[in-house]
Amino acid sequence: MKAQPPYTMTPKIVNLIATISETVGRLTAFEEQNKALRLRRINRVRTIHGSLAIEGNTLSEAQITAILDGKPVIAPPREVQEVKNALAAYDRFDTWKPEAEEDLLGAHRILMSGLIDEVGMYRNGGVGVMSGQQVIHMAPPADRVPHLMADLFGWLADTDAHPLVASSVFHYEFEFIHPFADGNGRMGRLWQSLILARWHPLFAGIPVESLVFEHQAEYYQSIQESTRETDSAPFIAFMLRMILDTLTSSTPEVAPEVTPEVRLISILSGEMTRQQLKEALGLKDDEHFRKAYLLPALDAGLIEMTIPDKPRSSKQKYRLTDKGRQVMARHGGG
Repeated sequence: MKAQPPYTMTPKIVNLIATISETVGRLTAFEEQNKALRLRRINRVRTIHGSLAIEGNTLSEAQITAILDGKPVIAPPREVQEVKNALAAYDRFDTWKPEAEEDLLGAHRILMSGLIDEVGMYRNGGVGVMSGQQVIHMAPPADRVPHLMADLFGWLADTDAHPLVASSVFHYEFEFIHPFADGNGRMGRLWQSLILARWHPLFAGIPVESLVFEHQAEYYQSIQESTRETDSAPFIAFMLRMILDTLTSSTPEVAPEVTPEVRLISILSGEMTRQQLKEALGLKDDEHFRKAYLLPALDAGLIEMTIPDKPRSSKQKYRLTDKGRQVMARHGGG
């Protein structure tokens, strides 16, 4: 029997899965094929930029686009090689199977070609997970890596977990094992994208890495927290928040109307309190929720209070208005 990676399905994770699934459905309804193809190129550049920037690569999105177009770029040769490798890897993206260990090794061979000696093979020495100059996790000994990876792939092939959860668990466990001498961060992120793209093709062109780059301190913190708790729930919740934020903010060309207030009404079921709405959206910051989500939805007449004459009542709840229901219907959600 394959080892079960430890994780808890918290209410926050369940709510995020529901919201992401609804958002994906809505984005799919909006998507126009020609726009999606044009977007995929833009988002591939964003994805590569985000994933490599986390590892210290200094090339801009404009320079990566130039390399994609075959134009010369004045930059450190190693960084140019990293970009060329990443572009080559994403060209092969559609041919890989997430549960195939040989595909992971093949992807590493492409991604790290010309950068390290041990390409396409597991490490034979000890490594640590670094956040800047700080070691935040010492990976298991090299002789345990093949067994741990075989177990992880066995679990991925057999699991009934939702792909949003399975991809995040795989990503965390992969970083915990740190199977390669180098390139573990970009491989973990690539493989989560691959698992998600097999669930829904939309994810092949969604640049989650850009948001992870912007929140990389939180990314490493969630890895640390999960390791400390022997439970990957903190990392799952973080990645799902990044995925949801990317879906709603990074693809305006695909979904021009998926604004924060539309996100809010999409998760509003019956009558809900402020806290329930905030949790369903995966938000922590009360002020951000109030200014970006709640007030715009109230001002636009999409939602209403159940006790309008006592706005600050502890029993206050919110529900959709007729206008809110019409907007939801236009978005394919009602």
